[in-house]
Amino acid sequence: MEDKASVRAEKQARLDALAARCAACTACPLGQTRTNPVFGTGDPDASLMFVGEAPGEQEDLSGTPFVGRAGQLLDRYLYAVGIRREDVYIANILKCRPPKNRDPLPAEEDACMDFLRGQVRIIRPAVIVCLGRIAAMRLISPDYRISAEHGQWVEKGGFLMTAVFHPAALLRDPRRKEDMLKDMRSIKEKLDSLA
Repeated sequence: MEDKASVRAEKQARLDALAARCAACTACPLGQTRTNPVFGTGDPDASLMFVGEAPGEQEDLSGTPFVGRAGQLLDRYLYAVGIRREDVYIANILKCRPPKNRDPLPAEEDACMDFLRGQVRIIRPAVIVCLGRIAAMRLISPDYRISAEHGQWVEKGGFLMTAVFHPAALLRDPRRKEDMLKDMRSIKEKLDSLA
């Protein structure tokens, strides 16, 4: 039986190969305007995977998802419920930043989805958490209503899934921060119950 370290190394090698394909992608025009592709970061053998919509300016500059103000807020929520960022995997549907941080276009999502599917196939997380409405509409249900349905659990494709408010939305509307804390506690409880 393979040990954890060799499983993690094998998964990381597969992710690295997928990231190299992503870096060379020209399937949509965003590849021409990005500074860096923002593939994903974290534990390749994570039980918990977060999926956002698209990189912002700080992510485009660094090549790492969720490092700007929204990412720093996400880090504080992870810390508050006892989840270490290095134990999760974080990615976005889009791997390149849309101009002026506009919402991703459906054609751009379509062009990028195989990369996200590949990440999910390699990592095989027990739980996938959509960060925000756009990710939830793509991964859970096209008519997903984040205000009404955040924190509700669904099983889809063999994965337990839920959605929470995008941290950037909480920066714009702090009234949702308590909802986010409840949802993050629920995620931690779910993870603990699966361990």
